[in-house]
Amino acid sequence: MPHDPVTVQAETDDAASSTETTVVSGIQPSGQLHLGNYFGAIRQHIALHDQHESYFFIVNYHALTSVQDNALLEAYTMDVATTYLALGFDPEASHLFIQSDVPEVTELAWIFYNLIPVSRLELGVSYKEKVERGMTPNAGLLNYPVLQAADILIYGGTLVPVGADQKQHIEMTRDLAQKFNSTFCPDDAPLFPMPEPLILDDVAVVPGIDGQKMSKSYGNTIGLFDEGKTLKKKVMSIVTDSTPLDAPKDPDACNVFALIKLFASDARRAEIAANYRAGGYGYGHAKKELLGMIDDYFGEARERYYDLKDRPDYVRDILREGGKQARAQARAYMARVREAVGLVTTYE
Repeated sequence: MPHDPVTVQAETDDAASSTETTVVSGIQPSGQLHLGNYFGAIRQHIALHDQHESYFFIVNYHALTSVQDNALLEAYTMDVATTYLALGFDPEASHLFIQSDVPEVTELAWIFYNLIPVSRLELGVSYKEKVERGMTPNAGLLNYPVLQAADILIYGGTLVPVGADQKQHIEMTRDLAQKFNSTFCPDDAPLFPMPEPLILDDVAVVPGIDGQKMSKSYGNTIGLFDEGKTLKKKVMSIVTDSTPLDAPKDPDACNVFALIKLFASDARRAEIAANYRAGGYGYGHAKKELLGMIDDYFGEARERYYDLKDRPDYVRDILREGGKQARAQARAYMARVREAVGLVTTYE
């Protein structure tokens, strides 16, 4: 069952203990969600969403940097929402919505564009890695962290669940908040808080079936709700070395064991590791073990997922209501931003 508790900690105790904690995070609808997405972000979101005031949204503006097929973008967007609900996200306890239902975020991003040098954006680690992998270095990709900053700050976000590769973006968000406050606000009345990254304890990189980091761009993923022959084919395709069946093996050097560790209890993990080291335990045994673990862990959520897939209007209603609530917060913030900047508004 994908409802295990997740231990999280903020990088500053003050932020973690604040009585006005607001958790903000998004997930990009750029393809089928997979185990890397779940253990890297979604599990954390599900664990957090009913603990604090929270805004979780599907970042379809961000997805335009790589998905420019309207039917695919719509399908991926709905699939993310359906997946969150199937995994236990309670829309009564938190806000779940689509980024583009809050267009004020792009207005705030434009204001932020004027507060950050292009040279700073060009140094972005994520930007450089994506360009090196062959993505077109368009303006959207370059300015991705500015829109992300607007996503966070327009709801007064104080804690942001992110992976290690996104930590630099939170630093840029903090810099933009500080720059805006120092430029447009009195010293004793800053408009934006300083958000902190919220990180999983001991989070590990989830390997794909080829041993690289699991990623849609590498085509090496195991989908969250893969099942039957599809799931079996992927698990059995996980790359291993050529150590003979009878020989001892190092579990810590095995891609299959790295995935098993995500699902197994401490006791079962230790038992399987001992089997590896003793010999007579092949990679085929480990793959069958992993296959059963994935099925057991996601089985009930998979059933809910397919039920929700047959009720798209219900999912849209949830997203619509979440968007209304989020937009009310965003509009209130933008009214203060416009006043601070001196943008004249002649309508109510």
